[in-house]
Amino acid sequence: MSKEPQKPDVGADEPVSVLERPTRRSFLTRVGAAGVAIGTGQLHSVALADSDNSQEAPAAASAPADSANMHVRLNVNGSNYELDIDPRTTLLDCVREHLHLTGTKKGCDHGQCGACTVHVDGRRVNSCLSLAVTHEGEAITTIEGIGKPGALHPMQAAFVEHDGFQCGYCTSGQIMSAVALLHEPYGHSDDDVKEAMSGNICRCGAYTNIVSAIQQVRRKI
Repeated sequence: MSKEPQKPDVGADEPVSVLERPTRRSFLTRVGAAGVAIGTGQLHSVALADSDNSQEAPAAASAPADSANMHVRLNVNGSNYELDIDPRTTLLDCVREHLHLTGTKKGCDHGQCGACTVHVDGRRVNSCLSLAVTHEGEAITTIEGIGKPGALHPMQAAFVEHDGFQCGYCTSGQIMSAVALLHEPYGHSDDDVKEAMSGNICRCGAYTNIVSAIQQVRRKI
C-alpha cells in the first residue's frame, strides 16, 4: 500500500507549491487580506471624493441665485406688498418668513390642525395648503389684522374672558376660524359650533371654554 502524502508543515521555511491544495488557514488568511485591501481602497476613494467636493464647494456657494422667482403683489391686512418669491411658497411661509407676521402659526403643515388659519376675502383658509402666488388681488387677513392690544376684536376679548386658551399656540387659528364662523350659515347650538370648529385642534383641550367664548360673541350679533 502506498503511503499517503504528508501535509506540508505550515511553519516550515520551504515554500508551498502553487499547485498544492490550500489549507483552511491559508484560505482565511487570503480572504482577510483581500478584505483589508478592498476596504482600504474604498476609504481612499471616499477621501478623494471628499477632497474633490471640498474643492468644488466655493464654486457652488458662489452660484447665482435662483432666477425662477415670481413677482407677486399681495394685499395683507390692508397693506400692499410687492414680493419676489419662489412660486412654491405657501401663503403660510410667505406671511411668516417674508412679511414677518408670525402670529399665524405653523402646526402640522398638512392642513389638519388649523393653527395656520387666515382669511382670504373673508373666508377661512388653511394657509399651509395654499400657494401665495394664487392670491394676488385678494384681501388676506391674518391675526395681526383682527385686533391690536387696547383695541381687541370682540372674539379676542371673549377668549381672554373665558380662558379659551392654555399654551396659546393654536389660539390665533382658533380665533380666525371663530371670527369667520360669525358670517357662516351654522346653527346656534353648542353642537353646531363644535362641528364648525372641528378643523381647529387644541392639544391643551380648552374646547369647552372656546365654545363659550364663541357663543358669547354670537349672541351679541
